[in-house]
Amino acid sequence: MMTKASNEPLRILAINPGATSTKLGVFEGETPLLKKSVDHSVTDLEKFPRMGDQYPYRLALIEAALQEAGIALNSLDAVVGRGGLMNPVPGGVYEVNDAMVEDLRKAEHGEHPSNLGAPLAREFARKAGVRAFIVDPVATDEMDPVARISGLAGLDRTGFHHALNHRAVAKRVAREMGTRYEELNLVVAHLGTGITVAAHRHGRSVDVCDARSEGPFSMDRAGGLPAFSLMNLCYSGKYAHKDMRELLIARGGMFSYLGTKDLRQVERMAQEGDEKASLLIDALAYQIAKEIGAQATVLEGHVDRIILTGGMANSSLLVGKISHRVAFLAPLVVIPGEEELEALSAGVQRVLSGEETEKIYQ
Repeated sequence: MMTKASNEPLRILAINPGATSTKLGVFEGETPLLKKSVDHSVTDLEKFPRMGDQYPYRLALIEAALQEAGIALNSLDAVVGRGGLMNPVPGGVYEVNDAMVEDLRKAEHGEHPSNLGAPLAREFARKAGVRAFIVDPVATDEMDPVARISGLAGLDRTGFHHALNHRAVAKRVAREMGTRYEELNLVVAHLGTGITVAAHRHGRSVDVCDARSEGPFSMDRAGGLPAFSLMNLCYSGKYAHKDMRELLIARGGMFSYLGTKDLRQVERMAQEGDEKASLLIDALAYQIAKEIGAQATVLEGHVDRIILTGGMANSSLLVGKISHRVAFLAPLVVIPGEEELEALSAGVQRVLSGEETEKIYQ
């Protein structure tokens, strides 16, 4: 329920649960009143067998952060959380409902910290007496039918990706170009804990590499692997299902080669003459560029901009190596880090102001 006059800015609480932190922000219009990242150690989280078990732990931390900042729940106009792995949906703003929370609780599409976003948002909204939303969830899937074909019947490709940040930076670039996201063809590469690269055609992400099973390796994810070799590894008797899952998405990638998940450390090793570290940085840039090139073919070469974003886009060394390989395709824009809290708040602001209509999750 909106409680303010129409000319007053709306106050939105945004919640973004991540693998090692919970980020939260309170925005009044576009002005941040609070931005905070609460870090979680391995010791903090290892006591919870499933992701959903972390709910009360993270809830209490957010409550404490709001109290410390002196922000009362009854001052809020809405709450928004990062959307997680639920049934595939088109991009947009969704009001949190029972079906959504139940699907995230069951986690049939996978365990992920973002699965906690909607339940946390709904609880704070309940206490504040306002509505709860998610924006452009991880489960955003707008792929063309031809892109879903994998090569094995019954095993379709999916479009799960970092949709929130993809669309936020795409819209920002469009504004800077004096046009609309829906008018552009873009290739966006989110270089984070997982790497997702997508072809955005006129406002839709029509093809995506899913960071759980495809595309470039990252600091701890294996990315796409040779299928026969992977099959043999799965049946080697060395690994249970949970071990393989951890190997692919928590102990793979750069970590499997060098024992670190910090790109800055790998760069220091390379600068000090470590040839293996240098080769792996080259391979990381090579695979990212290769995927950008593949997505450019989805757009038939008509690419208005290539956008690099996410935490690893802060690395001038990595960005330079990627640029060297893809600059011939289209102008390159680098937007390091992520502004996901801002994107969450902006989505809800559009709905509450009547600029956009919220969608219903089925």
